[in-house]
Amino acid sequence: MDLKRVGLLGGSFDPIHKAHVALALAALEQLQLDQVQLLPAAQPWQRDALGASAQDRLAMAELAAQGHSGLRVNPVEIERGGPTYTIDTVRQLPAGTRFFWILGSDQLHNFCSWNDWQEILEHVELAVAQRPGSPLETPTALQQELSRLQRRLHQIDFLPMDVSATQIRERVQRGDNITALVPEKVAQYIDKKRLYLSHPQARPV
Repeated sequence: MDLKRVGLLGGSFDPIHKAHVALALAALEQLQLDQVQLLPAAQPWQRDALGASAQDRLAMAELAAQGHSGLRVNPVEIERGGPTYTIDTVRQLPAGTRFFWILGSDQLHNFCSWNDWQEILEHVELAVAQRPGSPLETPTALQQELSRLQRRLHQIDFLPMDVSATQIRERVQRGDNITALVPEKVAQYIDKKRLYLSHPQARPV
């Protein structure tokens, strides 16, 4: 019996936007996954302060997943609380499933700075997609570890989308329309909850 194939896409999702959803759907199809789980982070350790609460970011992820049968939201990182480290998440993964950690080429470049990155590779396979301005290059140490484990780096054919959460937060502050950048229900939620109206600018997500 073949193992269930599940993709994992983590992020601040502050807010979740159309590029996140498009990447999840591209991975779902190209890696022949049974589902992709969106993993909103509690407190991303390599990020500035977040603009929306954990519960708001979780709610927006749920809204973004609606209408896509292959997408699910996994609240494990928010439920765990505290600084979010990928190693803690992958250690909690259930046995009997083949997991693929989906990341952008920008994250691939600094993957070897992640806590216990070698152990992460023992729990999940990596699937990378191009991000704007970030070529697909595998760090030497990572390539050596993948070779040792006899693992390949999966590549997701994904046309980079020039969308960032920082851009969306800035547009909200200016009172600009964001429906071209986020799913419609997410835009409505941001408006209803009056999110991002007074948050200082943060780095791109």
